[in-house]
Amino acid sequence: MDDFENGFWVFGYGSLLWNPEFDFVDHAPATLTGYARSFCMWSIHHRGSVDVPGLVLALDATAGATCRGVAFQVGADTALQCLNDLRERELVSSAYFEDHVKLHLDDGREITALAYVIDPKHVQYTGPLPLEQQADIIAVATGGRGPNSAYLFNTAEHLVGMGMEDVELTVLADKVRSRLHAKS
Repeated sequence: MDDFENGFWVFGYGSLLWNPEFDFVDHAPATLTGYARSFCMWSIHHRGSVDVPGLVLALDATAGATCRGVAFQVGADTALQCLNDLRERELVSSAYFEDHVKLHLDDGREITALAYVIDPKHVQYTGPLPLEQQADIIAVATGGRGPNSAYLFNTAEHLVGMGMEDVELTVLADKVRSRLHAKS
């Protein structure tokens, strides 16, 4: 998998689902085992700031967990540029590390894909937070890519639209909407 120049697969589980920002030649619904999609990373760049950190999703290694998402296949002609762009986007603070994971595609294929996984030793790792606390944080944070709430809403809505609803994200989105409505 280290031979990126011939093309590669990458796993989207958060904003890559609705804003990949790269060209791909194929994509397929996929399941990753052993990891949970979790708002367990402080965002001080894209969806929060140093003064008012937000939360972003990360893959958190968790025994028995599964995460549904999309595998995107990047072709050889754009592979190196795509990899550079992904690294600039995802490794902005070194809280994620690149890992090669086994994905089970809905069409029966098993592939190896690049995934951005949280480093639990990094200062931006929050560990598990109660949903109420997550909602309080997400409702107020804004970063260079916009409101933290928009990130949550887009991800939750796209998962529902793809038939992969993440019930915890749906509940969290409702809690954040209630907080935003109460402020207006």
